[in-house]
Amino acid sequence: MDTFGRRHDYLRISLTEKCNLRCTYCMPASGVPELTPNERLLKVDEVVRLARIFVEQCGVNKIRLTGGEPTVRKDLSEIIEGLGSLRPQGLKSIGMTTNGLALKSRLPILRDAGLNNINISLDTMDPFTFELLTRRRGHQSVVDAVFAALNAGFDSVKLNCVVMKGVNDHEVAKFVDLTKTNDIYVRFIEYMPFDGNQWTSTKFVPYKEILSNIIKVLPVSKCADSISDTSKAYRVEGYKGKFGFITSMSEHFCHTCNRIRLLADGNLKVCLFGNTEVNLLELLRAGASDDELVRVISDAVVKKKERHAGMGALAGMENRAMVRIGG
Repeated sequence: MDTFGRRHDYLRISLTEKCNLRCTYCMPASGVPELTPNERLLKVDEVVRLARIFVEQCGVNKIRLTGGEPTVRKDLSEIIEGLGSLRPQGLKSIGMTTNGLALKSRLPILRDAGLNNINISLDTMDPFTFELLTRRRGHQSVVDAVFAALNAGFDSVKLNCVVMKGVNDHEVAKFVDLTKTNDIYVRFIEYMPFDGNQWTSTKFVPYKEILSNIIKVLPVSKCADSISDTSKAYRVEGYKGKFGFITSMSEHFCHTCNRIRLLADGNLKVCLFGNTEVNLLELLRAGASDDELVRVISDAVVKKKERHAGMGALAGMENRAMVRIGG
């Protein structure tokens, strides 16, 4: 628990800094100049050991795997199986956020390994816009993965869409329409500034503007949110799924934040927008005991700030590129 009474029971683990897409809001056009060498990235046993410490001694009960793109790791199912061994110690949920490009064929393997929640990123229903945003082809592969995931027996399937004015904001209605007959949670994410993503306020669309446009044409009701939800959920009357908004910029939710991040290079990051990190991997490889690692983790969490900086300030602050954080 930090000094503001927030209990951190949700750990996001980035498994790699590499990605098979080049999304404009996530990665600089020139790519990330200095990726961490493989020998300085978390190995399977290191991921599982650190996760065990977080679960057994720090109260974590939910883990989400991110990247880069987690499916580029060949040992992904092995990692999930290792995390699954922590369920008797209190781990309740193993999720993954993916771009879906190479997901469809791996869904049964990942589900059988123990993955029970999946989030897929898709920012457009148009193949041409997809190529502009991701600098790669593969739109249909992602769409196919979304529908395959819905039929694969996961506890939940969410679709994440970063909304940018003049780019894909006109497609919001198409995404909401997905919830009509599918048990899916579509989440519209406010465009956020990160290192090298050429963020500009002219592309920013506040969630209230998007919601207002939806309400003008559809009968919408508010859904109940849990205290630590990052998104505000809504449902169109009669629709099977729901939609919501991650409002990090226009209406932050720092006061209920329960998330901490373990990056692929072993750094612990207690705030997505903060640039203070402490490297757990170096300590682990130097022979640190579990108790010593717990003390370092606890010290980092205690120092977590009450809230992140405002949108304008964030645009000028030094931070990692999103691809090296994992969202």
